[in-house]
Amino acid sequence: MIALLERASRDDASLVVFPELAFTTFFPRWAMDDAELLSYFERDMPSAQTQALFDRARELKIGFHVGYAELTPDGKRYNTAIVVGRDGSVLAKYRKVHLPGTTEPKPGLQYQQLEKRYFRYGDLGFEAFRAPEDLGSAIMGVLICNDRRWPEAWRVLGLKGVELVCCGYNSAAYDPYGRKSEDQALRTFHSTLVAQANAYMNSTFAVCVAKAGVEDGAGLIGGSVIVDPNGRIVGQATTLEDEAITAEIDLDLCRHGKEKMFDFAQHRRIDAYGLIAQQVGVVPPA
Repeated sequence: MIALLERASRDDASLVVFPELAFTTFFPRWAMDDAELLSYFERDMPSAQTQALFDRARELKIGFHVGYAELTPDGKRYNTAIVVGRDGSVLAKYRKVHLPGTTEPKPGLQYQQLEKRYFRYGDLGFEAFRAPEDLGSAIMGVLICNDRRWPEAWRVLGLKGVELVCCGYNSAAYDPYGRKSEDQALRTFHSTLVAQANAYMNSTFAVCVAKAGVEDGAGLIGGSVIVDPNGRIVGQATTLEDEAITAEIDLDLCRHGKEKMFDFAQHRRIDAYGLIAQQVGVVPPA
């Protein structure tokens, strides 16, 4: 991670986005007991093991986003991400809201998806924050992995004027529910699609960054992208190896959509949207 940080510095980056659960393997693919499980969690951030990344970023004057497994002082576990400023200060923390998978292991599967077992649902909401001047004073927000597939998450940030969304993910290159209906190509397509669509519909830049390749024998899709407020890809990973992709972000590009097609004050009709916040499952018509 430090090597990638240094590579980004040579490209004059001011902000680096690392993936979800960047300091560990994606351990929810395994069923394990609590003693082993807790070895993947961070009680402090930075910790003794992660301090070097913070130190090097501060030396290079680069801000960064990074995902990790958080263990709170009272023993609660969250899938968490933070944004760190160019001076090394923590600017924001977010805890993943949309946890995929199951609570109990599924029999017969080589790889599990046990985020609902290992993490609590995030309790910090979808908060936007104003970055410092040395990060363009951007209005920023954070999502994690499965959150990016839910338009409600983006819209809450959009209603707070978000201009730059950072999202790390670890998406499997196979259907984690054991079916055969999705392959790596389709899952990568969906990952790119939601980044482009939601960036456009909320007039924001989106930086969606993945682990990639084979981890613990399990495939991950990769497909990291940087998307502009028109939904256009302005930076994209091309392999399943480590890459540092860069793009110049002009926050003024957010103005066009926010003041025209997606001028929420002029065009939203909240009187017609009540069902979105009142109902969970599908209720078909008679």
